[in-house]
Amino acid sequence: MTRKKRRLWVMLACGLGLGSATVLTLSAFRDTLVFFVAPSDIATKAPGLGRMFRLGGLVESGSLTRGMENNKPDARFRITDGGATVDVTYVGILPDLFREGQGVVTLGSLERDGTFRAQEVLAKHDETYMPKDVADALKKSGRWNPASGPPPPASTWNMLTPAKEAGG
Repeated sequence: MTRKKRRLWVMLACGLGLGSATVLTLSAFRDTLVFFVAPSDIATKAPGLGRMFRLGGLVESGSLTRGMENNKPDARFRITDGGATVDVTYVGILPDLFREGQGVVTLGSLERDGTFRAQEVLAKHDETYMPKDVADALKKSGRWNPASGPPPPASTWNMLTPAKEAGG
């Protein structure tokens, strides 16, 4: 084998090794990445069953029910972004700041019946804070325009109609 062919084989082997490492790295990232989804996004294109993602929005007023499941506290509520609503179930103790009309971000997956099974619930920490992903989703859905001022009180957001665009 000539020197030129040997170099070519070494370069091909290195390329194959680098390509394999890249594919393995990207597939590992795919399994650990957790995306944010708004209720309107689930209505248009739901993530696959069993796929972990973050669901964010506002806890719909009057939707919270509490119970017990296997001797653990159980909560059922609906999350809305004003355009769509998703039923959520959570087994565990809810954060102290959790209440209806407030913004939350939950981590979990969809079940076959369309219910979101949350493994973690994060509640906002004061009346002026809103998770960036929730704010972006509300802007995208036309429920809030930051140029027109601060958002309306969170307790009224599930009753809003889409904001009118300026000049129209």
